[in-house]
Amino acid sequence: MKKILIATDFSEDAWNATKYAIELYKDLDCIFYLLNTYTPAKASGSFMAEALEGHDLEDVIKTNSENELKKVVKKINETCKYPNHSYKTISSFNLLVDKIKAIVNQEKIDLIVTGAKGATGLEEVFMGSNTVRVIKSVKNCPVLAIPKDFQFSALSEIAFATDFNRFYTISELQPLIEMARAFKASIRIVHVQYKIKELTEIQQFNLDMLCKYLKGVEHSIHTVSELNSVSKTLEAFTDDLDIHLLAMLNYQHSLIENLTKEPIVNRLVFHSHVPLLVIPELGMGASSGSKKHSEIHFTG
Repeated sequence: MKKILIATDFSEDAWNATKYAIELYKDLDCIFYLLNTYTPAKASGSFMAEALEGHDLEDVIKTNSENELKKVVKKINETCKYPNHSYKTISSFNLLVDKIKAIVNQEKIDLIVTGAKGATGLEEVFMGSNTVRVIKSVKNCPVLAIPKDFQFSALSEIAFATDFNRFYTISELQPLIEMARAFKASIRIVHVQYKIKELTEIQQFNLDMLCKYLKGVEHSIHTVSELNSVSKTLEAFTDDLDIHLLAMLNYQHSLIENLTKEPIVNRLVFHSHVPLLVIPELGMGASSGSKKHSEIHFTG
């Protein structure tokens, strides 16, 4: 049984990410945890308007959050319901990242799904601030970020971007391998070089180990010349090979770490057209908590 956590702010982008995750896992047994967090400081105008005299503001916001989550579940049941899926809603007075980390540990979540677009108004920005914070903070669970307006298509081609400079562990690669096997997808290992040259001894060793780990999964190796930047090269690669998912490991000095450390203006250079799977450096470490949280409600 897969456990998938979906963060939602009830926007169209969040619904698009929710729908993508449901369609992606339509043939697998899954529990989806639908999470909405709120704080009075960030309450929307509609929530504030309903804070009538004599009512506690937090209670009003919580009620609205819970009602909106119910609407999401209702919409799922009306548009993309699958009998092997169940849903739990979580409405929490908390910061998003803190709550996600707690749920990942308590419920042993397999995957976090979020809409990638931020509320910046800049179309060129792929990852919003919340997505960046989740990627930087969650160290024991992969994050799948879905681009704005991305339409679901069967997952048959996965690109894994790497430079072979770092040794891989099987636990880190497990989410990638499991996804490829679950959807019978091919993994395209892509290595972007400024100038094409032979691999170093260490790089060759890491590549050999990577291929050993991927035994039994269809995969191929692609070395490509850098076009202006690594990120622009990856964009071209995903377009040319009709890639449906781009995967990266998040470790020190990795491309994804460098992107998430930069101010938002500098992140304009990266604008993926396909979902991005970010796998943390430590892989899927076992979580210690197993107690069900009191805020989780089974909703169908």
